Amino acid sequence: MTSKEPGWELYRSFLAVMREGSLSGAARMLGMTQPSLGRHIRELEETLGVSLFARSPQGLSPTELAHALLPHAQAMASASMALRRAASTRHDAMSGVVRIAASEVIGVEVLPAMLAAFRQRHPGVVIELSLSSQVENLLRRDADIAIRMGRPTQEALVARHVGSIALGLYAHKRYLKAHGHPKTMADLASHALIGFDHETPYIRAMRPAGVPYTREHFALRTDNDLAAMAALRAGYGICFCQCGVAQRDAALVRVLDGFQLVMETWVVMHEDLRRSALMRALYDHLAVALSEYAGTTASPKAKPNRSPMLRAPAKR
Repeated sequence: MTSKEPGWELYRSFLAVMREGSLSGAARMLGMTQPSLGRHIRELEETLGVSLFARSPQGLSPTELAHALLPHAQAMASASMALRRAASTRHDAMSGVVRIAASEVIGVEVLPAMLAAFRQRHPGVVIELSLSSQVENLLRRDADIAIRMGRPTQEALVARHVGSIALGLYAHKRYLKAHGHPKTMADLASHALIGFDHETPYIRAMRPAGVPYTREHFALRTDNDLAAMAALRAGYGICFCQCGVAQRDAALVRVLDGFQLVMETWVVMHEDLRRSALMRALYDHLAVALSEYAGTTASPKAKPNRSPMLRAPAKR
């Protein structure tokens, strides 16, 4: 390794190759020529004194060391984006870029109207909406504000509990007309259920005891919540859905009204961002709006099961 410190542009090119899987794809993503990007990779390897990719006629294959360096390059990219967002926003200004992390269902079905209302009042804001089932690292500034289904434990984060979002079992009218309504939990085993493909620890903790809701019971398996929602609306079968989302669609009918799951919901941001007027305003706006949304999700007929198996654990 030489004493020269590699520039960020070299790590950016390395990260692009790791993400895209080829020099050509990475060059297109960065708006560079392939030879220029190739020079970046060679310069990074020479500066670090290591081999990051094995060359072959089929292209580049990352070495074990490249995979080991990847999370560090991702952290540098997150820091670079956070720096640009911070530079775009004065502490006392109501304009700038804010990155929000949320689950796919919250980000697609719940947040857009809330964000539109905020931007009507503050047209200088630019929102970056990052949707994933993975929890983004607020300490590393992968996002500025996050919507989480569980209280974070890191002391450097500010968190506000906005309520419990209820989930119930729903089906489209077409499905129920063709297959009838389940009357009991046991009846679910004879219906087309929509559920997960891979069971995560979070799903395992949320899964209700005594309900036939495991992978083997599902007639459609997917880990994409939006795909499950689309299948529900298409009349494929019965699926868990946020009550607040389902209530907007008259074609979706709740089954087994007396049963629901609850997800404790929090709005979270890094404590350092409280100095920003824009961050505080959006954080407060989302906390109020999500609290109102959570308050509309519980069915008056439903009695949420408060057993530990039905309580969402903190996702860190």
